[in-house]
Amino acid sequence: MKRFLPLILVFFLVSSTVSAQTSPATDVGTIQQNLKKLNVLGSVLYVAAHPDDENTRLLAYLAQEKHYRTGYLSLTRGDGGQNLIGTEQSELLGLTRTQELLAARRIDGAEQFFTRANDFGFSKGPEETLKIWDKDKVLGDMVWVIRNFRPDVMICRFPTTGEGGHGHHTSSAILAQEAFSAAADPNRYPEQLKYVQVWQAKRLLWNTFNFGNTNTTSPDQFKINVGGYNTLLGKSYGEIAAESRSSHKTQGFGSAKQRGDAYEYFKTILGDAPKTDLMDGVDVTWSRVAGGAQITAQLAAINKTFKADSPQASVQPLLALLTKIDQTIATDKALQNVRLSQTGAADYEYWHKQKTKELKGLIAACAGLWFESYANEASYALGDIVKVRTQVILRSSLPVSVTANSSTTALVSNNLTTIDSEMPADDITQPYWLKNPHSVGFYNTEYLENDKLIGQKTLPQNIPPSVTVSFKISNTTITYQTPVEYKYTDPARGEVYQPLVIAPPVTADIADKVYVFNNTKPQSVQVKLKSFTSASGNISIKPIAGWKISPEKIDFTGKNKGDEWTVAFSVTPTDSKPNTSNFEVIATANGKSFSQGLLNIKYVHIPAITIFPPAQAKLVNIDLKTAGKKIGYIAGAGDLVPEALREVGYDVHQLTEGEIINGDLSVYDAIVTGVRAYNVNERLAYGQPKLMEYVKNGGNLLVQYNNNNGLVTRNIGPYPFTVVNQRVTEEGAKVTFTDPQNPVLNYPNKITDTDFNGWIQERGLYFVDNADSQYSTPLQMNDTGMAPNKGALIVANFGKGRFVYTSLAFFRELPAGVPGAYRLFINLLSKPKN
Repeated sequence: MKRFLPLILVFFLVSSTVSAQTSPATDVGTIQQNLKKLNVLGSVLYVAAHPDDENTRLLAYLAQEKHYRTGYLSLTRGDGGQNLIGTEQSELLGLTRTQELLAARRIDGAEQFFTRANDFGFSKGPEETLKIWDKDKVLGDMVWVIRNFRPDVMICRFPTTGEGGHGHHTSSAILAQEAFSAAADPNRYPEQLKYVQVWQAKRLLWNTFNFGNTNTTSPDQFKINVGGYNTLLGKSYGEIAAESRSSHKTQGFGSAKQRGDAYEYFKTILGDAPKTDLMDGVDVTWSRVAGGAQITAQLAAINKTFKADSPQASVQPLLALLTKIDQTIATDKALQNVRLSQTGAADYEYWHKQKTKELKGLIAACAGLWFESYANEASYALGDIVKVRTQVILRSSLPVSVTANSSTTALVSNNLTTIDSEMPADDITQPYWLKNPHSVGFYNTEYLENDKLIGQKTLPQNIPPSVTVSFKISNTTITYQTPVEYKYTDPARGEVYQPLVIAPPVTADIADKVYVFNNTKPQSVQVKLKSFTSASGNISIKPIAGWKISPEKIDFTGKNKGDEWTVAFSVTPTDSKPNTSNFEVIATANGKSFSQGLLNIKYVHIPAITIFPPAQAKLVNIDLKTAGKKIGYIAGAGDLVPEALREVGYDVHQLTEGEIINGDLSVYDAIVTGVRAYNVNERLAYGQPKLMEYVKNGGNLLVQYNNNNGLVTRNIGPYPFTVVNQRVTEEGAKVTFTDPQNPVLNYPNKITDTDFNGWIQERGLYFVDNADSQYSTPLQMNDTGMAPNKGALIVANFGKGRFVYTSLAFFRELPAGVPGAYRLFINLLSKPKN
């Protein structure tokens, strides 16, 4: 599909993610806010490591009170975090948190940017972080953002000295300092200068903080009162900030609204220190560009004569202003480049683009123009023709005509005009950073390194397909790009907007991501197919050494759009030797082959997400013994452990509160609590006595990790212990058996060093400390340079039963098919018979 350069489309790009209307807002409060912003030529870039690191109160103040162009550069998408509301992990969590950031920005008024760094999980120091990320590449992305965004002031959330408590946090500050200077150096990343010019921000500040027991603020620091009230918005910046921060729902960051004075403190890191104002030494008026004085005068007259009950009266003066700005940039540009430095000329062109974009939005709003474009269907197959409907309505008495799809129509006030058009579905709507395989630390987007696509590489999401719509108002023609989305009516939510989906002709979803074998018996691999167009072809699994697959292929014919069907292959290990292999399903449709699945992520607080992951899964042949059969599972914040247990033959039942308190728990060979269950399930405090009774009477209770903050009870086990914020982040950290004869290391599987090979992201998190002497601690591990830690696994007999608490990251390892994690987890479920 035709796409346009991101610098032209920033307004529409941000708007297109909203699950509400995509046309410019026309309420009077927003118009007056934007009129104020039109008169401000200043920009601030805030820099941190993750979604939710940003200071939403400061962003809201800078964007909505000071009217600076305000951006947040998050170095990662938060892929390595936890998920309080669902089961998405890694890239899927990053997708979700990206949309949560965009939801936050729609509230506080800032813009969103990223580097291509991958959040690989908690890091204890910047040395590890910068090595895994590939420092030079991440720094290059930051320089690219700075040269594009051209901030007058840069602000870090964290210091370089480690008080941020996370290697990613510290690294964001280290890189920000280097990027501050590198962006102004033509010898650094010179390949970028084909598209952008060097830029030197005035100053780099650290936004000091008071978090928990860490207070980095002091009375002698530069400070700003950001607790003001905006009468046009009807909210204080503390109230706006709480709404914005509450968008981070996967992280459980719902926030209370703050009212009254509130100060933000700053320490100067590089550049001149501010004395009275954040922008000291920076001209944020139109005087910073040639010919700006006349523009200032025209804006003053527009603001003075603006009528809240008749915004259309300002359209003619706004059109004259647009003409003036265009004439100023066009008049004797050659002479302008002579009298201005190269940076000065670029600065003028930059502000011309930004303010023209804002001005066009204001003209449409004051004219009462509403316009949107929708696809007729939610999805299309690659190569199909997308039917598009553009609707326009004029809510004023101005003479306006619209041109779209080579057709010009005079608009009648308050009459809806519809224009039909078509566009090719020529690109699958896969998030640009997920199109190619990537390393642990950095997303591979080399395909963007060309004149047409390079601008996308630090944007929050793909640039959406769009329709060109031109309006002629009083002999002035203004052109807009309106994103094409799909809109439908939900019985409970009303109108819902979601991104248009362009899919492979046929998608193939493998029923399970991991198939675990502990013998040479065959298993059935089911593949669910969905057709996005009329299709015939076949499905096959690529041959894999060590495995027999039958049949070789399965044909299909006469499938229509929307058809879904399931096929099954029989897969058998050729011998009983341990073997881990990835396999790939190929869907050949209408003579072309694809190997992509279909995955939808749906939450009401963000737009629907549709991606096409590789149609791949893992076959794992393990030397695995199991004991017991029936497992009771108490849900936590969300994990895929129950599915993993079912894969190896366990009967897993999700326990309800009523079953815990009133049911017969003795029927379960083991009961498992999901990750963070004691953080998110308030009723566990009341069910805990029954669980302890279950253990005392001979049961086996396995508790997975919990956050040390927000526990519903401190008495999780039969004897005291404390959950602390300690972890081992090196997935390959050496594990020492301190109690080799402990049953959890011997029954029913003999655990050895090799069982800790191939773990992903981390060993464990939120370890325990101060464990009572009744607990045994059979494992010891530590990150490089750290003290040995025995808090990953504690085990105690209680009455006739056994209690196990583990901070090991089984919620990551089991879905990833790590053989040793399966063997150890089965042991934790299996209490030897007395």
